[in-house]
Amino acid sequence: MIGLGEVITAMVTPFDREYNINFNSCGKLIEHIIDQGSDGILLSGTTGECPTLSDDEKIKLFKFAKDNFGSRIKIIAGTSSNDTAHSLELSREAEKQGIDGILLTVPYYNRPSQAGIFKHFSTIAGEVNIPVILYNVPSRTSSNLESKTCVELSKISNICGIKEASSNMRQITEIIAGTDEDFIVYSGNDGDTLPVLSMGGYGVISVASHIIGKRIKEMISSFKKGNFKDAAKMHCDLSDIFYGIFIATNPVPIKEALNLMGLDVGPCRLPLCPMEDNKLTSFKEILKRHGLIGN
Repeated sequence: MIGLGEVITAMVTPFDREYNINFNSCGKLIEHIIDQGSDGILLSGTTGECPTLSDDEKIKLFKFAKDNFGSRIKIIAGTSSNDTAHSLELSREAEKQGIDGILLTVPYYNRPSQAGIFKHFSTIAGEVNIPVILYNVPSRTSSNLESKTCVELSKISNICGIKEASSNMRQITEIIAGTDEDFIVYSGNDGDTLPVLSMGGYGVISVASHIIGKRIKEMISSFKKGNFKDAAKMHCDLSDIFYGIFIATNPVPIKEALNLMGLDVGPCRLPLCPMEDNKLTSFKEILKRHGLIGN
């Protein structure tokens, strides 16, 4: 089993007021995420606003994180594209930066068949020598990586796991049942973490861990120690955050939370924009209940 850890934060990309990557804020944010107990960070994922980042920006972000924090936390690069050749090129560049692994999303918009999805992932995995985590998020891609396809992909030596965000518990169960023990299944939704753990999943690639990472680690630790009631209580206590951070399109709410907490991560790039006032008011109440911001 690869050692990328149980809790990986799908990190936002901090921008300045001119919408350039703010590397000073990026460093402070990574320090904060380390303090929150995350084992790794995922850069240039959906939460990192990957659709609006250029390849040059992504590579600079990978290099910055690896050079400055690579000895303290695992660095995973989002190198997804719905163009296999493009994704392969970016994956090779990430490998050159010494990244610990890459995350590849099911190709979006062009809606390939299961055979096309298999060839997309296997082609990229066959051309790099670092661990590959698959990412299934049908709500974003309009395509589902079926359990049978995932099981076949798991037989490729460096395809080491999957971030499963379908919330299809039968499908996730079939993946866990059909793959070897060293194939890691991460929950791709914070609210699904405990159910996925109960079926034999390993951990979570999380958005909420930006702000409650220690509590998520504690929940996972309690479950794995057999303290199931304690873990269930923590899950219930945190559920309003797990779902509240999606009160508007991710990463708008989590960036708002970090800014309110004094971690300047800046705005989102268009086409994402600030949430409506009524949603912001509701979201602030959730943060206040958990002591994350003051009254």
